[in-house]
Amino acid sequence: METAGDSPEARAIIAAEVALATHTPPIPVVSYARISADTKRDEHGVQDQHKLNRETAARYGWTVVHEFTDNDKSAAKADVVRDEFEAMLKVLRSGELPDGPEVRGVVIVAEDRLARRPGDYERFVEAITYQDGRVFADARGQKDLYSEDTESMGLFGAVISKMEVRKMQRRIRRSHRARAEQGLPVGGTRPFGWLPDRLTLDPQEAPLVRQAILDLVAGRSLNSIVNQWQRGDVKTSLGNRWTSRSLKVTLTNPRVCGWREMNGELIRDSEGNPVVGQWQPIVTPEQWMAVKSIFDARKGHFVYRDGRLGPILPRDFKEPRHLLTGFLRCGRTQPDGALCNASLRVTHQKHCVQHIYICPAKTVGGCGGLGRRGDMVDLYVSEAVLAKLEEVQLASSTGPTEWPGQQDYEDAKARLEELRAQWTAGNISNELFFSAAPDLEKRISRPSHGRAELRGDSSTTTGPLGYRRGRDTAAVVPIGE
Repeated sequence: METAGDSPEARAIIAAEVALATHTPPIPVVSYARISADTKRDEHGVQDQHKLNRETAARYGWTVVHEFTDNDKSAAKADVVRDEFEAMLKVLRSGELPDGPEVRGVVIVAEDRLARRPGDYERFVEAITYQDGRVFADARGQKDLYSEDTESMGLFGAVISKMEVRKMQRRIRRSHRARAEQGLPVGGTRPFGWLPDRLTLDPQEAPLVRQAILDLVAGRSLNSIVNQWQRGDVKTSLGNRWTSRSLKVTLTNPRVCGWREMNGELIRDSEGNPVVGQWQPIVTPEQWMAVKSIFDARKGHFVYRDGRLGPILPRDFKEPRHLLTGFLRCGRTQPDGALCNASLRVTHQKHCVQHIYICPAKTVGGCGGLGRRGDMVDLYVSEAVLAKLEEVQLASSTGPTEWPGQQDYEDAKARLEELRAQWTAGNISNELFFSAAPDLEKRISRPSHGRAELRGDSSTTTGPLGYRRGRDTAAVVPIGE
C-alpha cells in the first residue's frame, strides 16, 4: 500500500527541493579584449576575442555580464592610458558594475592581451584578489591568482612580454637605420610637400615649402610665414593649423634637400658624405644649410617676433608658452577622498583652436579626468588678480569718508522707507505713494554717483570682479567630463 510520502506528487516535490538546494547559479565574470593596432577600424579583432572569452566562460559554467574593450591601444607604452582596463580594475575592487550586477572574475584570451608591463599585471592581480573567491581564466584554462606560484609565473610572463616588445623595438630601429642608409623612405605620417608615396613632390605643397625657405634666407620672419599660411587655410599633413614650431620642424628637416636624419644626426655613407634619398628634393642642400644655420644661430638668444635676435638667455632659461604653466593643479577628488593635486599640462586638440589645460594620465601621476579651456582660464585668473590688486589699492588709499550729497542721500532714503511703510500699512493712497516715490528715488540715485567716484567705478558698478570678470567665471567650462 502506497503511503502519502511515497506518492508521485510527494516525490516530485522532494526532487524539486533537492535540485533547488544543490543548484549553483553561474559565476558572473567580465570579458576583457585588447588589440594594439586595428588598421581596418572595424574592431573585428576584439570582437573575436570576446567570442572566445564567452566560450571559455561557458566551459566553466560562468556567465559574462559585461565586456571591457581597449581597441587600437598598446599595453606596452607607458604613456598610453587604457580606459577600459582602468575601469575594469575599479569594478574588480568594488565587486560590482556601476549599474549594480555583481562581478566575481575575469576571462581573457591570453595574458599578453591583459598586460605587457609588470606594473599593470601587479595592479590587476591586486584588484582581482581584493576579495576572496574570484575566478580567472584564459583560453588555455583556469588559473588561481591567489596562489603565489601562479602570480609569480604571470608576473614573469609580463616581464618576458616586455622584453619581447623591447626586442621588437630594437629590430624596428635597426630596420629604419638600414632603410635610411639605403636612401629609402619609411612609414609614418606623410611628410608635408610630398604625395602619399613619399617620393613624388606634391604640386601644391612643395612650392610653399620652397618659397618659405627662400623667404627665410632673405630675412623674412617665421611668424609672418605662419600667419600667411593660416590666412590661406594651409593645413599640415594631419589637417592641423600651422604653428611656428611645426613650420620650423618642417623647414629644418634635411629631407627637404634629399638628405636623411636620425636622432639629430645626418645619415652618412662610408666616406662620410650625406646619404641621398630616393625622393625628390624641394631645395638644394646649400639652401637647406642656410636655413639650418639661421636657426642654429638663434639658439641661446631671445628671438623677437620679427626674427631679430635679442639678448643672450641664461643657460637654465625656459620660457613658458602659456600663462599658467607650472601653476595649475588638478582639484578632482580621488576614490579615497584625497585630491589629485597633479600639475596640469598643456595640450591641443583638433576641434579646439585654443590650448587646453589637462590633468596628465594615470600612468604619469595624474588622474586623466580634468580638462579646461586654457584661454578662458588664463583670462579669468588675470582678471581675478587685477581685481585683487584694485581691492588692495582702494583699501590702502586715504581720502574723505563722505561723498558730496551724502546727507541728502540718507535723508531721501529714510523718507522713502517711511513712505513705503505707510503705503504698505494702508495709511496713504496709491496716488500719493506713486507720485512721491519717483522724486525720492531720483534724490537717492544722484549722490550715489559721487559715492562710486569715491570708491572706484569698477568696485560698485560692476561687482567685485567687474562685469566682464564675473561673466568669465561662467565661461571656464569643463572639457571631457
